[in-house]
Amino acid sequence: MFNEEDLLQELGFKAIRSSGSGGQHVNKVASKVELIFDLNKSSVFNEDQKKRLKKKLQNRLSKEGVLVLQCGLSRSQHKNKTLTIKRFLELIKASLIIPKKRISTKTPKSVIRKRLKNKKFLSDKKVNRRKPDLD
Repeated sequence: MFNEEDLLQELGFKAIRSSGSGGQHVNKVASKVELIFDLNKSSVFNEDQKKRLKKKLQNRLSKEGVLVLQCGLSRSQHKNKTLTIKRFLELIKASLIIPKKRISTKTPKSVIRKRLKNKKFLSDKKVNRRKPDLD
């Protein structure tokens, strides 16, 4: 499908200060990691794969075709970096999967009979609710 090592070479990382509680230490340490991937400049994917990725990730890509993922779950910058890489690879692999085309099947005769039987039953029930015709 694609070479992961080459793909990881194209990634850019930026460490930023994490939000939320953490006391005085949070103001000094940049533990949140931001992963930056430019899809248009990537040499790992061919044109068909790039087209598929652009379609699947259209809500996550910027106008320039840049994917940005952030992770600030852990207090460790190293853990956050590994988590973003893992999420990125899962996202790319899931986006490149080509779904199978659904082949429509014929409706079984038993299902048709059951539907018609139920229809007849409901029709008879409504007929029996009417006032009798005395003519």
